[in-house]
Amino acid sequence: MNTSISKLAWRNLWRHKRRTQLLLAVVAYATIAIIFFWGFYDGFVNVLLSGQARYLSAPVMIQSEAYRNDPDPTNGLAGLDFETQLSSFEGVRGVAPRLEFPSLMRSPYRTMGAQMRGIDPALESQVSDLPNHIAEGRMLETTGEIVLGIDLAKELDVRIGERLAVDVQSLAGAQSAGLEVVGLIDSNIDPVDKGIALVDLEEARALTGVSTATGLALDVKQGQEKAVAKALNQASVLPQGVTAYPISELLGGLMAGIETKRGSMIPIILIIAGFAAVTVMSTVIVSVIERTREFGVISSLGLNQGQLARMVTLEATYTTLIGFAAGAIVGFSLNAIMSATNLMGPLIHNVYGRFLTGMALSDKFVFAVGISYLAWAATTVVIAAVLAIIVPGRRVRNLNPSEAMRAV
Repeated sequence: MNTSISKLAWRNLWRHKRRTQLLLAVVAYATIAIIFFWGFYDGFVNVLLSGQARYLSAPVMIQSEAYRNDPDPTNGLAGLDFETQLSSFEGVRGVAPRLEFPSLMRSPYRTMGAQMRGIDPALESQVSDLPNHIAEGRMLETTGEIVLGIDLAKELDVRIGERLAVDVQSLAGAQSAGLEVVGLIDSNIDPVDKGIALVDLEEARALTGVSTATGLALDVKQGQEKAVAKALNQASVLPQGVTAYPISELLGGLMAGIETKRGSMIPIILIIAGFAAVTVMSTVIVSVIERTREFGVISSLGLNQGQLARMVTLEATYTTLIGFAAGAIVGFSLNAIMSATNLMGPLIHNVYGRFLTGMALSDKFVFAVGISYLAWAATTVVIAAVLAIIVPGRRVRNLNPSEAMRAV
């Protein structure tokens, strides 16, 4: 009997094609909206994390706990003997030492304070995208050279080939050096173009008196930062007092705000799903009212009210399932297209770049694609089925066959 009711419910869907098509469109639209919404949101978060990791920090940073609490070069790593072990650690694709320190840069026209980064030119490209954005000149090759963000160079009024004086307070006292500007970085990211200053690692060591580094930058696959950092901290690779920090932890309060914002998005998703489900329920109620006499005849032929209610519920469930499947196909296809292109990149950068001036938000925006989005989109099916049982189903269960057959 259950099979017969299922077949009857399926046939009833296509007796009123226009009504069914309307319901399918509503459910499909809600499903597409939910999948697109989460793809956009997660893509935005991924762009922020990726930008911070590839331009301003690293996917995973190895630092001493003392430096984490007080970022003074004197609190840097005590030694780098474990660096070779990191290169062969599972999930680690590249390792590069860094020495960051505050400095005062002087040109013939301007004097500015800036945070400088000492790097190994041969290794930095493994963990950072900065070497790929040299707009003028070239990347560092040896000591005595400096690479600046293009806007920082404009502020200092220096050009390729000109010299820049750098003053640093080191362990041995005040130190200074004259460096030649050999390259300008133009990444279209404000914190980079206005604040980055790269020097050779050996130059940084000579200026600061620190013989090691303030940290080791690790490149890992996006999305694996937490897992790799956790594995490193649990393994016996890192010395005492040294910790691996994933980019999400390096961002601190910002990441907590992102997670809070994600939670606040859930009610919006439920509203979208609820709207579609209520539309399905309302249409099914109208259908039940229009078919009251039909239900009375069917009931008199042997189908009881409980079976009729099950048929109505199945009709609503079938409709939402078909709409859900169609919406999922279109939604994931749309997200896949957006993830393979950069259609919204310039727009996102222009709109949000004004408000997130301290973040490495690039003009490349890629949508996320996650199977978990189906679970959120499926709430429409669940809510619609529950509402169909509660409202139209209840009306059918209370149907009086003799009165129903006299209905006009």
